[in-house]
Amino acid sequence: MNRERIVRIGLLGFGTIGSSVYRLIQQEHGQILEGTGVDLQVAKILEIDPRKVPPDAPAGLFTTDFVEIVDDPSIAIVVEVIGGTEAAFDFLDAAMRKGKDVVTANKQLLATRGQALFTLAREERRHLRFEASVAGAIPIIKVMRESMIAAGLKTVYGIVNGTTNYILTRMHHEEGDYAEILAEAQRLGYAEADPTADVGGADAAAKMAILGSIAFHSRVTLADVSYTGIQDVTLEDVRYAKGLGFVVKLIGAARLIGNRVSVRVFPALVPQSHPLASIEGSNNAVFLQGDEIGEIMLMGPGAGGRPTATAVVSDIVSIANTKDVGFLQSCSCYRSLEFLPASEVESAFFIKMNVEDRAGVLAQIASVFGEYSVSVASMLQKGRGAEAELVLITHPTKEAGFFAAIEQVKGLSCCKSSPRTLRVL
Repeated sequence: MNRERIVRIGLLGFGTIGSSVYRLIQQEHGQILEGTGVDLQVAKILEIDPRKVPPDAPAGLFTTDFVEIVDDPSIAIVVEVIGGTEAAFDFLDAAMRKGKDVVTANKQLLATRGQALFTLAREERRHLRFEASVAGAIPIIKVMRESMIAAGLKTVYGIVNGTTNYILTRMHHEEGDYAEILAEAQRLGYAEADPTADVGGADAAAKMAILGSIAFHSRVTLADVSYTGIQDVTLEDVRYAKGLGFVVKLIGAARLIGNRVSVRVFPALVPQSHPLASIEGSNNAVFLQGDEIGEIMLMGPGAGGRPTATAVVSDIVSIANTKDVGFLQSCSCYRSLEFLPASEVESAFFIKMNVEDRAGVLAQIASVFGEYSVSVASMLQKGRGAEAELVLITHPTKEAGFFAAIEQVKGLSCCKSSPRTLRVL
C-alpha cells in the first residue's frame, strides 16, 4: 500500500523562524517522507520585506499577497511565523474559514486573542497547533495536553525565556553585571536590539498564560499574568544568593491554589538543589508537579530558529497524520476558575538592607515583622557600624503582609536605605 501523501504548506513570514522552517523541511524531506509517509511541500511563502527573499529563491515561491495562499485549494496547512497580533490574527482567522489547518509560533497572539481563534477552530473543525509558541524544541504543549491530561497538575514552574536565562547564568558565574552582559548578548545576537519584552518579563508572561490555560483547563490571558523582569537584579544580589546556596532565575509560576489560579513571572532565588537551578545559558525548562505524577521536568533549547522550527514541523506532521480533529483543535478550557489575588499568595522572600549596627536594631525590625506575621528563616550580617548589611530569608508568608511590613521597615531610623527584596522559590 502506498502510504505517501502530499501535504502543501503556505508559510507566512521568512525571518529567523520562517527561513529555518523552510530549510528544515527541505533538508529533512526524505527522512520525514520515509518515517511518516508525508510528502511536505512548501507551496508558497508570504514575505512583505523583499530583503528577506534569498537571491536563489525558486521562481514563484514568494508572494506579497496573502490571497495567493488562502485561496489556493491545494494548500492544506498555513504556518504563521510573522509575529505581532493584528495581521497574524486576520491571516489565521481567514485560513481556518477557508478550511485550512493552521500552525503558529505566536505566543503573544495566543495569550491575547487565543480564545477567539480556539473557538473558531472548534466551529470549523480545524487544527490549531502551537507547540513552538512556548519553549522552542521542548514538546511541552503535547506532553501537557495529552500525556498529562489526567495528571492533576497543580504547579507549573518555567524558565521560558532564553535571553534572561543567558544573562543571569553569566552573572551567576561573575562574568559581568546586568548591563555589560546584556550589551554583549545583543552584539552576539542572543538578545534583540530592543530587549524589553524579554528582560521585562512580557515574553515569559505570554508563555505562562498559555501553559496555565492548558494545565488548569481554564482561560488565562496575558492580562491575567502579573510580571516583573530582571532589569533591577544586581550582581550583588546574585552573589548573595550564590553564597546562601541559591541561583537567581526568571521564573514563570502557574499554580492552582485551592480552586483558584495564580500565574506570575518574577526573578527568584532558586535553591541549588532544585532541578531548575541547573538550567544554564539560553536553555529553557518546564517543571511540572501534579497529584498523580509527583514531579517531572523537561528541558532543552528554547530559543533560536532551528529549535523553534523543529516544533513547527512536528505540528505540521501531527496534523497530516491525524484523521480526526477531536479535542486537539482547542485548548480544552472547559473551566472558569477564579484568579487568586497576588496579595493572598504566599511566598518566601530574600531581603537585603543597610542598617546601623547598634543595640536594638534587630528588635525593631523583628517587632515590625511580627506585627505582620512575617517569620524569619535565616539571617546573615556583614560589616559593622553604619555600613552593616543585614540579609534575611523569610518563611512563606502572605505577600500583602510582607510588603506592608517592608514599607514600615523603610521608615525605621536604623534602616539606611530601602530594603531590596526578591522572592524565593
